[in-house]
Amino acid sequence: MHPSPPLRVPVGHDARRWSTFQALRTLVVAARTVTSTARVLESLPALLRDDTRVSVVFAYDPTSAFDNGVLELLHDSGCRVMPWGQLGEIEPDLIVSASENIDVPDGDCPVLVLPHGIGFQKFVPDSRAPRTRLSGVVPDALLEAGRAWLAVSHPDQEAQLLASHPKTAGRTLLVGDPCFDELVVSARHRDAYRKALGVGPGQRLVMVSSTWGPTSLIGREPGLPARLLAALPYDEYRVGAIVHPNVWSAHGSWQLRTAQATALDAGLLLMPPVHSWRPALVAADVVVGDHGSVTLYGAALDKPVLLAAFGSDAVPGTAGADLGRMAPRLDPAGDLRRQIEDAVQSHEPQRYAEVARRAFSDSGQALARLRTAVYQLLRLPEPSSQPPAAPTVLPPDPASAAVTSWRVATAVAEGAGRPVVTVQRFPAAVCEDWAEGPGPYVHLACTDEERDPRLAESASVVVRARPAATAAGALGWIQDTLTRLPGSGLAATGVSGTEWLVGLRDGRVVEAAATGPALDAGLLAAAVYGCLRAGRPLDDTMVTLRVGGPRDADVVLRLRPR
Repeated sequence: MHPSPPLRVPVGHDARRWSTFQALRTLVVAARTVTSTARVLESLPALLRDDTRVSVVFAYDPTSAFDNGVLELLHDSGCRVMPWGQLGEIEPDLIVSASENIDVPDGDCPVLVLPHGIGFQKFVPDSRAPRTRLSGVVPDALLEAGRAWLAVSHPDQEAQLLASHPKTAGRTLLVGDPCFDELVVSARHRDAYRKALGVGPGQRLVMVSSTWGPTSLIGREPGLPARLLAALPYDEYRVGAIVHPNVWSAHGSWQLRTAQATALDAGLLLMPPVHSWRPALVAADVVVGDHGSVTLYGAALDKPVLLAAFGSDAVPGTAGADLGRMAPRLDPAGDLRRQIEDAVQSHEPQRYAEVARRAFSDSGQALARLRTAVYQLLRLPEPSSQPPAAPTVLPPDPASAAVTSWRVATAVAEGAGRPVVTVQRFPAAVCEDWAEGPGPYVHLACTDEERDPRLAESASVVVRARPAATAAGALGWIQDTLTRLPGSGLAATGVSGTEWLVGLRDGRVVEAAATGPALDAGLLAAAVYGCLRAGRPLDDTMVTLRVGGPRDADVVLRLRPR
């Protein structure tokens, strides 16, 4: 997207001639990276709600290595954007940014810097010199001029800054963390977020969290999402990934999606880089992360945490470094399912409460304190309306494509007067061919929407992705499918979502009816496949279908009269 031309309204030499809102003050948001711009966009509307005394424009600074996507974000949000050079031609009353590494023009207006993570917990490359610097600290010149104000979320951060950067003395504002406040109040909507992500009852959501850079999780273990999907049964787990916006910006969504193509084919919930990570984190059952802020937010929300990476760029003595010492490590080459299950089962409530106390203070007050600070810096009376409270975050958009093929393991055992059929499915995209041994029966199952012809032609079971409208339509589809795919032994479809038909190559058709957890045609087909391989009768037979441990369903199988 091309940079914006200079603005004539609401700023410019004759802006008042064209402005509908005759504002008393001008606030400029310095937009430099997607991460920092998103953080301001998430906070500012609550601060300036209903107040036309303040005119807000966004100045785009293209000097960051992570500037890609900033203009798109601003324009999609409906912001008025001016080029960075125009900032020196106007006289703003306040500059706000969540990016500390900005070169603002000379002047007298204050500069309020909001954190775009949790405190000052990471060393990052310095764009001005071949060295690293403490993330979150503005240039010395801005501090020396007495213009900069640094918002912090905990008094310990003031002490940390004073020790490492004495020029920050008297230039900090204790406001809290608006993002953490939103996460806390959004916890009551966890079920809605899980539903929006397609996480079913009884399923666990494993959220992989990665910061950016070579020491990050995604930098060190890019194949971990796919390996998790291969290790965790499809019907018991969902796997998502929250990847730092700097990765999206630096490498592009095409490169990231290409690097995760196999995991995406296997159902990875790759969260968009802006906003959606917050409800996804609330929805998670366990966080597999690194030294990034999202992992620390997850720990502060009392989630079980496993660290798959933890870089030396984490700052010693911070809450993040404390988490690095306390949280168990994930062995990417070990038994991933066992490690995930152990992390959930061994997690003690409030395990990371002390870490959270070191990162956040006065929870729930951040937006109110931030509004007070903004109006004081603008030299305007604060609105008489109630101070803003942290809003709940919106449900996320669905973030994955449908899985269309599985490796299926089916075990048949004798239960209380009837067979118990246990089914585990794993996305075929992340599974090698299984050699069948003395254990469960294994087969490849695909839907009729599978795009890989090699999988479609090799599948033992073919499942119609969408239920047939009528029984006649279902029977016609079964016959056509088995004729078209001579290597397949079974074809299964739902009928209006209430019953299922499973056709066998020998011409028999099994009617299946089930009570209990929500099922799909692939699971019912797996039950028929297991009974067929075990030599169990398929007519007037009741079986217990076990998917994901205690999730049992009663299934009645009957042969349809020919």
